Amino acid sequence: MPPTPAPPDQPDQPDDTDHAADTDTDTPAFPAPRAADVSTLDTALAHCRACPRLVAWREEAGRIKRKSFADWDYWARPVAGFGPSDAALLLVGLAPAAHGGNRTGRMFTGDRSGDVLVAALHDLGLANQAESTAADDGLRLYGVRFTAPVHCAPPDNKPTPDERDTCRPWLVRELTLLRPTVRAIVVLGSFGWQALFPALTAAGWQVPRPRPKFGHGVRVDIPSATPGATPLALFGSYHVSQQNTFTGRLTPAMLRDVLAAAARAAGLRPAAPKPGRH
Repeated sequence: MPPTPAPPDQPDQPDDTDHAADTDTDTPAFPAPRAADVSTLDTALAHCRACPRLVAWREEAGRIKRKSFADWDYWARPVAGFGPSDAALLLVGLAPAAHGGNRTGRMFTGDRSGDVLVAALHDLGLANQAESTAADDGLRLYGVRFTAPVHCAPPDNKPTPDERDTCRPWLVRELTLLRPTVRAIVVLGSFGWQALFPALTAAGWQVPRPRPKFGHGVRVDIPSATPGATPLALFGSYHVSQQNTFTGRLTPAMLRDVLAAAARAAGLRPAAPKPGRH
């Protein structure tokens, strides 16, 4: 297989040399707020080396590789959001998988979680195809964008609280840049649910107190801090992890129901699933 192509709007090979350790300019808090648009944000994110444990893990995964992907040239860098910069619906996950997004360079691409999510979006007419296998596979999302509170693959899929907080400025800036168009968010899993609220507050929404509890199918309307602005419809869904999909805790129908409700809240027009889809 040829080397993994760079995801759209990201550099082929971010310069990983001459990085001074632990300086203010090496943390997301410096470059993220300065990104003038989503494309610039995605490009800047690909250079981030702020969390030593995550840098070591993502690069080790790229060197050792899984046997089934031995001929891949892993991306092994931070994985930016994916989808249009004027998306009305934002899907928030947890972090890239070591042999999924960390390999392909695109969020929810190259693993079972991405297969389930993109197939559901395709069923609803929100994606042009049902497969998400590589950064150059032609996938397009319609009015939908993927992102995560942590952009590097963590060991055991478990970022630490410090890593989550260090990565937050990227999410805050992404939300800020999407404010003119985003109308609904689906959060996949309780980790993303908890991580999102401080970012929403920093980006100009008024998060209720006490914070709403996570649950599959939960909807919470989050008012804007700007008077007269449209509120944000926030939906919870179980994560599309293999643990949830293989055990039936999350079925394709359950996922489609939440995505369809969120799409309607965002002003999109989801298609009705074909008869016989479960």
